[in-house]
Amino acid sequence: MPLIVITGFPCSGKTRRANELKKAFESMSKTVHVVSERDALEEINKNLYYQDPAKEKEIRGILKSSAQRLLTEENVVIIDAGNYIKGFRYELYCMSKECKTTQCTVHSLLSAQTSWSWNKCRDVNEKYTKEVFDALIMRFEPPDSRNRWDNPLFTVLPEDSLPILELTDSLFARKAPPPNKSTQCEILSASKIGAEGDIKIEGCSIPFLCCSRNLSAPQLARFRRQFLAYTKMNPPRENEISSIPVLFVQFLNHRLSE
Repeated sequence: MPLIVITGFPCSGKTRRANELKKAFESMSKTVHVVSERDALEEINKNLYYQDPAKEKEIRGILKSSAQRLLTEENVVIIDAGNYIKGFRYELYCMSKECKTTQCTVHSLLSAQTSWSWNKCRDVNEKYTKEVFDALIMRFEPPDSRNRWDNPLFTVLPEDSLPILELTDSLFARKAPPPNKSTQCEILSASKIGAEGDIKIEGCSIPFLCCSRNLSAPQLARFRRQFLAYTKMNPPRENEISSIPVLFVQFLNHRLSE
């Protein structure tokens, strides 16, 4: 099901739009999940995160992995965050292509001056500092409908109603873009077309044993995260690095045989 990426300045009404979208699609009997930047930050002061590029990247990773886990044939997933980096929006586009689902971008458009005015009206714990606010405004890369990862693009002003009919058509009345080689997992492709027997993995001397059940992109992503967590706890020695593909396939074969 579709992915909706919300973008905009800090304090520009993004969460309001996410809630409106959720209510609208739930009224159509759709299952809707909102992946929120606020939830990803939990109780930690967001100003501390946005002053640290490494921590900020960590939050983007949490948002992406959470959305990927929820993307199924039944779910509508809304990412309620700044999503101000076009490279990150491109990653989300590739993720939706890999999951063979449609996507659109909703830009909550507001001037920097009004956004700052709204920020000053927030509770103390919800406010951005002037330094962080200005930095986020400066780094914001506005969406462009000429970019395939931002298209279709819906730009809404504070006084506008969401174009629900057009949004619905863009998400449910068109086909998802086909995955290409850069976004399609070879194991996933082979399992979905019903490949029989073994699948050869580049750089690995043992075969991947194709299981009888279909594998989804979120399942494979979860296996990858589990394997990476294992290798962080048990890092290979320098002379064992070349064996990582073999270890990964052994890990997959074991998990899929359970």
